[in-house]
Amino acid sequence: QVQLVESGGGLVQPGGSLRLSCAASGNIFSINDMGWYRRAPGKERELVAAFTSGSMTNYADSVKGRFTISRDNAKNTVYLQMNSLKPEDTAVYYCNARRYYDGMNYWGKGTLVTVSS
Repeated sequence: QVQLVESGGGLVQPGGSLRLSCAASGNIFSINDMGWYRRAPGKERELVAAFTSGSMTNYADSVKGRFTISRDNAKNTVYLQMNSLKPEDTAVYYCNARRYYDGMNYWGKGTLVTVSS
């Protein structure tokens, strides 16, 4: 089993910044392709940013140039640096990891980001 724990969410004003963290534990050697998704009220969960096939990255068009995904392998942690935040970024952000040998997905419980004046 793999456990994913997100942290770093909170309330921020438009134009502000936050950094989310996702700490992985358990059988971390079985996972790859970690990333971040988000779900806004009344909307489908969508990909925000992810590592794929090693160090390749994929970003949603809506966050390109503002968000950056990074990782610290020694700490088994993935980060999402969010700059120039907009009200439409308000959502619950979820960490995701994919088991490399069969594609099974693991999900964290989510951390709420609220962008408001």
